[in-house]
Amino acid sequence: MSTIACGVLLLAIFAFVFYPQRHTARQIPKTRLDFLREQKDVLYENLRDLNFEYSAGKYTAEDYAAQRAALENETAAVLAEIDQLELQVALHS
Repeated sequence: MSTIACGVLLLAIFAFVFYPQRHTARQIPKTRLDFLREQKDVLYENLRDLNFEYSAGKYTAEDYAAQRAALENETAAVLAEIDQLELQVALHS
């Protein structure tokens, strides 16, 4: 009797996990501005992680300076493009 109950439970679990959902959430298409804002957040997080890891002694001063400069340059480019796109949106509104 318990093996039958376990089998039924196992089938129910498989059905729940692998049965495709009919009402999946629709994704809203991202604009370039949305993508850049997400990229900015990722770059800021990477800078925080780099500072933490340098404080923990995982990087030499030279490696830290090179990686920080690269991240700051990429962040500056992203921020400049965000400003440009926001200005275009403001002018067209």
